[in-house]
Amino acid sequence: MPTTSRRSVISWAIYDWANSAFATTVMAGFFPLFFKQYWSQGVEVTQSTYYLGISNSVASLIVVILAPVLGALADNGGLRKRMLASFACVGVLATGALYLVEAGMWPFAILLYAIAVVGFSGANTFYDALLTVVSPGGNRHRISALGFALGYLGGGILFLVNVLMTLKPHLFGLADAASGVRWSFVSVAVWWAVFSIPLLLWVEEPNPASARRPTLAGAFAALGETARNLRQYRGAWLFLLAYWLYIDGVDTIVRMAVDYGLSIGLPSDSLIIALLMVQFIGFPAALVFGRLGERYGARRGIWIAIWVYVGVTIFAFFMDSQVEMYILAAIIGLVQGGIQALSRSMFSQMIPLEKSAEFFGFYNVVGKAAAIFGPFLMGWVTVTTGDPRIGILSILVLFFAGMIVFRKVQEPEPDQTA
Repeated sequence: MPTTSRRSVISWAIYDWANSAFATTVMAGFFPLFFKQYWSQGVEVTQSTYYLGISNSVASLIVVILAPVLGALADNGGLRKRMLASFACVGVLATGALYLVEAGMWPFAILLYAIAVVGFSGANTFYDALLTVVSPGGNRHRISALGFALGYLGGGILFLVNVLMTLKPHLFGLADAASGVRWSFVSVAVWWAVFSIPLLLWVEEPNPASARRPTLAGAFAALGETARNLRQYRGAWLFLLAYWLYIDGVDTIVRMAVDYGLSIGLPSDSLIIALLMVQFIGFPAALVFGRLGERYGARRGIWIAIWVYVGVTIFAFFMDSQVEMYILAAIIGLVQGGIQALSRSMFSQMIPLEKSAEFFGFYNVVGKAAAIFGPFLMGWVTVTTGDPRIGILSILVLFFAGMIVFRKVQEPEPDQTA
């Protein structure tokens, strides 16, 4: 690969290193932990689970509404990088502002968290769309996996530092563990901002086909054209339906795992260790899945990962010890990056290059629309039954439904990629 292309690929992948700090430290780790034990003091355990699920759902709904239109706008105007920078800035500022939230101020925490999730998810729409720009079709599975692998490594490294800030706050000049958590939010904001710079500098976005200034009317017209040509993109839409279902289960486990562990009585320290295990096991495992995707096809790798998640969900229903939590974390680490990377690269092979941001807008809409339902389903079942174990078991419906649809999806040949 030429030096300029290699620099573009690495710069693109480093953004995953940047924003995965938010996904790990904030979404999966400290926010649900801090929300349940600090911000929502005096609130019932099942009610705090419900509030957390609702906040994820509302943030996802906002992305569902915005992503396709902004994606079409970005395609028409060559605005992928600018859109990414704008959403990332929103996410960075909201994440840093979590430092200001005091004990008991759970509504303010929920508001800032929802804004940060919108920034994170919105930026990912344009980051994913740039995959088609930096990667030739033959290497796309591997490059997609490289992004997720660096994300797991970068997110894991900062998360490890953040954990030490809470366990040994005096080493960092902090008063207590709560101060460590609050300063962790600031560190995530800085990390996210700094490591976003390479993509903005060295990923070259192609000029739009039209020299006309992009407008919302033009964006809606582009969406209308896509809707009128649904049959032409039948494989992509069928894949999106399957993806909507199975990634819902994956994202719900990511977002609600810590809350579930606390609800069944596991100590918070063991949950943090489990999250670190997922990060550092996920780094090499994602790279392996990228190689497997190139050799055997993305479809086969996704099948394997979905079946593993079915086993994970059933295992979680019976789990009641720290050792079992560590086993579960190790298994999740082996497949989580793989299913994410291969889903992204397989979808990128089914869409036209000139509409990549628009289609990845739909791709992220599907993921976030699923994230509206999954956390809500788990929270609602938990509140209704009074048993978080039944809540986690409800996710099986999503995996099985996803497999039924995914059976009908055919994987395109690499040379069909635009």
